[in-house]
Amino acid sequence: MATVHLRIGDLVWGKLGRYPPWPGKIVSPPKDLKKPRGKKCFFVKFFGTEDHAWIKVEQLKPYHPHKEEMIKINKGKRFQQAVDAVEEFLKKAKGKEQDTGSTSIQAADSTAINGSIIPTDKRIGFLGLGLMGSGIVSNLLKMGHVVMVWNRTAEKCDLFIQEGARLGRTPAEVVSMCDITFSCVSDPRAARDLVLGPSGVLQGIRPGKCYVEMSTIDPETITELSQVITSRGGRFLEAPVSGSQQLSNDGMLVILAAGDRTVYEDCSSCFQAMGKTSFFLGEAGNAAKMMLILNMVQGSFMATIAEGLTLAQATGQSQQTFLDILCQGQMASTFLDQKCQNILQGNFKPDYYLKHIQKDLRLAIAMGDSVNHPTPMAAAANEVYKRAKALDQSDNDMSAVYRAYIH
Repeated sequence: MATVHLRIGDLVWGKLGRYPPWPGKIVSPPKDLKKPRGKKCFFVKFFGTEDHAWIKVEQLKPYHPHKEEMIKINKGKRFQQAVDAVEEFLKKAKGKEQDTGSTSIQAADSTAINGSIIPTDKRIGFLGLGLMGSGIVSNLLKMGHVVMVWNRTAEKCDLFIQEGARLGRTPAEVVSMCDITFSCVSDPRAARDLVLGPSGVLQGIRPGKCYVEMSTIDPETITELSQVITSRGGRFLEAPVSGSQQLSNDGMLVILAAGDRTVYEDCSSCFQAMGKTSFFLGEAGNAAKMMLILNMVQGSFMATIAEGLTLAQATGQSQQTFLDILCQGQMASTFLDQKCQNILQGNFKPDYYLKHIQKDLRLAIAMGDSVNHPTPMAAAANEVYKRAKALDQSDNDMSAVYRAYIH
């Protein structure tokens, strides 16, 4: 029998116990997981499932040469879903090779076939049930995940308890009881307090426990949290989300992840439940940087649109006509249409808090200063949002920046 040389990144068929050969990918094992003694083996992450295991070389076959053979002997639905997931992965990989500008960005391997998600059997914890967190937890539960929740104001947990979630008394208890714990809070201070404060996350961290920080905060805080979590043997991933309350409710967020790649892979079914796509951006801190840049652009754009609407009004032009023209041009988008229509209707119910987009602008400006990069547009927008906050608009939607121009 010819010797087959395998390496990390190869697609394979792996035989695990009494189960039939299953498609998988050779990946780097978690740092705290020691390689078994004896025969040579590889750590394999299987498609269409959350399973991963050390597999002996003699139980592995290269994917492509044996594909037709394996498909003939296994006709199960889950097996076919796994094969479809491999083909989707290959299609994305091919697309990335053709797009040299995105070689550092890797989308999540898909195990969702025709909207069907196989939930991980890992116990999930979630800390923070604000505008974004509430929608995320609701979708995790809908897709069959086992979830324990905690919130600073405990009443917000009641609805999710009725939907099947368990209640955690403290962040420490949630982390100690769960395999993967997500958190989504308002700002760097809240994120640090949640980890380092009394009965905080750090007190519940044990070797192998996973902590996923979803808050939009600065890269320095991310680095600090990553270091304290890993110093206790924990595994750390940052995964801030781009979107709004509505997109969170709809399970259509965009997830930016960085840190421990194996945690990212373990979160696959969770990310599919809460978002339409996810990206892995490398080392911890990269996702925070990217998210701040995205929100800097969005916040500046919103302020500019508000400025245009009020200038139209001041010069005797129809604001509705201004919007109609915009929505027929190159800037047309759901975001633009919804925000402007809400402004014209006087509806500033929060979909993304004004105080949070101002915080993101402030952090983005500071990030620019740290690398000596000018951000004059963001700085100007930030001043308009600060004026809106002074007009008591903090807890309204970011589109309430409009009111800074009419007072």
